[in-house]
Amino acid sequence: MVELDEIYNTRILEMAGAISRTERLTNPDARATAHSKLCGSTVTIDLAVRDGRVSDYGQSVKACLLGQSSASVMAREIVGSTPEELRAVGRQMRAMLKDNGPPPTGRWSDLSALEPVRNYKARQASTLLVFDAVESALDEIEAKRAAAMAGQ
Repeated sequence: MVELDEIYNTRILEMAGAISRTERLTNPDARATAHSKLCGSTVTIDLAVRDGRVSDYGQSVKACLLGQSSASVMAREIVGSTPEELRAVGRQMRAMLKDNGPPPTGRWSDLSALEPVRNYKARQASTLLVFDAVESALDEIEAKRAAAMAGQ
C-alpha cells in the first residue's frame, strides 16, 4: 500500500502552487461546477470554445492539494485543446485512478504525479473534479450548438 505522504509529494505541492487562470471569464460559452460530497471540494470552470478548440478558460478552485494539482495542469494545458482531447484525458485519468490504467502522456504527463491516488478511493473524487466540470461545460456547449442548428 502506498503511504499517504506519497500522495502529497513535492511534485503535487509544486503543481498546486502553480495554479493559474483563476480569473473567471465574463462571457463564457459555458460554466460548470463539480462538487465532491465526500470531501467538500468544489471546482467551477468557465469555458470558451472557438473553431473547435478551447480559446479561453477560467476557474475557481476550492479543493485540497490533489484537486488543486489537477486543476493546475488543466489550466496550463487546456487552451488550444479540442473537446475530444479533453474527454480523452478525462477517461485516461479515471482509468488511471479506478482501473490501474496508465497515466496520461504528452503534454498531460504531469498528471502522472497523481497516480498514487489510485490507492485512496476517498481522494479520487477531488482529483477528478476539474475533469467532471470541463466535461459538463463541453456537454452544455454541444447542447447549445445542437439546439441552434435545429432552430435554423
